[in-house]
Amino acid sequence: MAVDDALSSPLGPPACEKDAKALQFIEEITRNTDSVQEDVLAKILTQNAEVEYLKRFNLDGVTDRETFKSKIPMIRYDDLQPEIQRIANGDRSSILSTHPISEFLTSSGTSAGERKLMPTIKQELDRRQLLYSLLMPVMNLYVPGLDKGKGLYFLFVKSETRTPGGLLARPVLTSYYKSDHFKTRPYDPYNVYTSPNEAILCADSFQSMYTQMLCGLLEREQVLRVGAVFASGLLRAIRFLQLHWRELAGDIESGMLNKEITDPSVKDCMVKILKPNPKLAEFVRMECDEAELQKAVENASQLLREFNTSVVEYTSYADTKTIPGHYVIYWELLVKDPANSPSDEVLNQCCLAMEECLNSVYRQGRVADCSIGPLEIRVVKNGTFEELMDYAISRGASINQYKVPRCVNFTPIMELLDSRVVSKHFSPALPYWTPERRR
Repeated sequence: MAVDDALSSPLGPPACEKDAKALQFIEEITRNTDSVQEDVLAKILTQNAEVEYLKRFNLDGVTDRETFKSKIPMIRYDDLQPEIQRIANGDRSSILSTHPISEFLTSSGTSAGERKLMPTIKQELDRRQLLYSLLMPVMNLYVPGLDKGKGLYFLFVKSETRTPGGLLARPVLTSYYKSDHFKTRPYDPYNVYTSPNEAILCADSFQSMYTQMLCGLLEREQVLRVGAVFASGLLRAIRFLQLHWRELAGDIESGMLNKEITDPSVKDCMVKILKPNPKLAEFVRMECDEAELQKAVENASQLLREFNTSVVEYTSYADTKTIPGHYVIYWELLVKDPANSPSDEVLNQCCLAMEECLNSVYRQGRVADCSIGPLEIRVVKNGTFEELMDYAISRGASINQYKVPRCVNFTPIMELLDSRVVSKHFSPALPYWTPERRR
């Protein structure tokens, strides 16, 4: 979109006219910070000249910065705590502001162990919205294409309480997400989320996270960016996926929402979104055969140590041609002493050792449901995975970024691997499994 030269910003070429205005605003208020701050202070003092707190210091209508600094002392939260408590208890007089206090914003409580109450007014929400609206115009200068696709952002509300006087007390982001500014926000291609409002506004953290993760997976092909307000929130989301991918995949496969999601608004919302998608469910399961598969390979390779043998590389494949289907693991081994290489029996035991290390859902399928056949290890010739890399590079993969895929199903790759197989081994017994009670 062409942008008028008058709206251009020294920060860089804006992505659109809306961004140009935002960048121009940033330039104006940061170029003359001293005068801007003096003007803001004067407006605050003029507007609140008659409030109880300021009248104690006899400003007499003076609004200049030097007089303010000489008469108003530096204070801590504890110094204002009595006034704040009066407001919290229901005193509606002009104690700290001529505008009515609409609610209290709460601190995290991490600094002193107790949450602080910060009085705010409705007009402050407009300023907060303005601040949030300046984020994307700046990001667009450095990261192109943010108006494409969707963002999987993990956004949450926290618990809120009411003071004795009936005012809400809640964290600042909870206040924003529950406001009409957020709930009825106009469409903005730079801020399209996979998470529906109902999931974000769900007060139960498990249900909120589960639903947001589920929606992100359902729309994975549209997700171009992932994030959270704090880095810890993103780490928490990754850990959540590690713990709950099986349930999520089950919901995607069946099109039925987990029974632990009981929030009525979330359930009503998800009915319109969640449809059976077995192909996506299988993809999620495969992406999530990687960390667990790594652990299983490491567990089984312990049996090779006494033979001075190790697993150089591996990948896996879900063989559905057999009934029941079973998992195939391709191993390239480094045998340092060919005269003492592991026997077929040892490699068969490696299959069982891997099965013992896989999750309870897999083991239930093997033992109780008989829906999964014995795990198979196919040992391939030395150099096979190097050939696999050469093939990937010939198709355009970067040699610097290439990594061995831990799950394969592309026919040419399967043909290459199978053409290099030197021996096949199967699990000789059933892995251990006992029924688990649902929580």
